Amino acid sequence: MLRYTSSMLSAAAPGQSRARRDLQLGILLLLLLLLLSPAEVRARVTALIVFGDSTVDAGNNNAVPTVVRSNFAPYGRDFPGHRATGRFCNGRLATDFYSEAFGLRPFVPAYLDPDYGIRDFASGVCFASAGSGLDVATAGVFSVIPLSKQVEYFREYKRRLAAHLGGAEAAAVVADAVYAIISVGTNDFIENYFAFTTARYREFSVAEYTGYLVDLARSLLVELYGLGARKVAFTALAAAGCLPLERARRKMLCAEEYNAAARAFNAALRGMVGELADDLPGSRLLFADVYDFFASILTDPARYGKINYSSTPC
Repeated sequence: MLRYTSSMLSAAAPGQSRARRDLQLGILLLLLLLLLSPAEVRARVTALIVFGDSTVDAGNNNAVPTVVRSNFAPYGRDFPGHRATGRFCNGRLATDFYSEAFGLRPFVPAYLDPDYGIRDFASGVCFASAGSGLDVATAGVFSVIPLSKQVEYFREYKRRLAAHLGGAEAAAVVADAVYAIISVGTNDFIENYFAFTTARYREFSVAEYTGYLVDLARSLLVELYGLGARKVAFTALAAAGCLPLERARRKMLCAEEYNAAARAFNAALRGMVGELADDLPGSRLLFADVYDFFASILTDPARYGKINYSSTPC
């Protein structure tokens, strides 16, 4: 297993912009995953396949009946054409930068976006849905796309890709693609466990729910491996209790209970990914631990070229 930690960025200049630093973060994650030079990356990566939540939803929620959408201003004001595409961002997402760093498209299209088809998806596709999580019950809170459905869409994508490219070429695309599983777990804890005290809160202790989620993550990785995925990056949780919305509810203080849950989940996930890497021949699994990196933004925001990390922009 390869592991990324935030300390690997410590050599960056203290005054550099957040955008530049985020791009470096993305490129570093990708190069660590493949252990290749930039030229080799461009030659060997066929596609970027994305699963996850609002961190990487490229617009799939536009196509489902949910209130969790971002297809309106000020979202998208810095995206090409100044369009609100459904990305929960003012411009491109981290995965869009990842795709460009691989020499692929400058953005990863959403699978449910009617403006795109299998020809566009051949070099990358996003199945992520804002509000989703590892637990299928989490997606039910706001009627979004659960990870299990995202994997179903991937199966459908493989069939469509084979019809478009032919079986052999489609299999090569799937085998040489990079699979990014980003941020899943945050909504499981915040929406489906702590905030709404659903059945999961009554059924599990925090430690038990952590174990349940890690088991789901393991099953997800095994399923994707069975579907042909070999290079997979799984991103840890950030400091969930310090999200602007959570701080706004607590007079700008972080919810330490949420942060403790995130740290425990990350530790368990790291161990699981490391063990699983030994059990899946030919796999390259990356655990990207970003908790400390994002925590440092909160403690010293000026260092990253941003002063206000306390309030939400939208």
